[in-house]
Amino acid sequence: MSATRTVPRASAERVEIRTTMLVSGLIAFAVIELALTLFMAAAPHAFFTAVGPFGGSNDHYVRDVASYNAALTAGLLVAVRRPSWRVPVLAMTTIQFAAHSANHLLDIAGARPGWVGYLDFFALAFGTLQLAGLLWLALSLSHEPTRRWEVRGR
Repeated sequence: MSATRTVPRASAERVEIRTTMLVSGLIAFAVIELALTLFMAAAPHAFFTAVGPFGGSNDHYVRDVASYNAALTAGLLVAVRRPSWRVPVLAMTTIQFAAHSANHLLDIAGARPGWVGYLDFFALAFGTLQLAGLLWLALSLSHEPTRRWEVRGR
């Protein structure tokens, strides 16, 4: 008997599809976070005016937030290639998005123009739900057999 665990072909194909979905989600969030990071770092006042018009503008603080986004981006990109990073990075990113959503909910009426506060909150809340779904997928895949195991019929 082989020391290698066998996995039915259908199960292996499902794992492959779910893994592709997870990696695609990680890449999508990394691209979005990178775009936001570059926008905040390169044009903090324009970012404030377009996306975060709450209170007074402070270019230094906008660039500070860009540095946090850069760290999230790096973690997401590492998690694309290193499966062991996926659950921790997605958990941390989901928590950050949830806290960021809560902050926007508290200040929802403080944006000028007012509709931006609602748009920001709902976009962040939707992103939080998407990240939670990716985290759930990563957790479920962390218990699946990996490619190093033999797949029956191949």
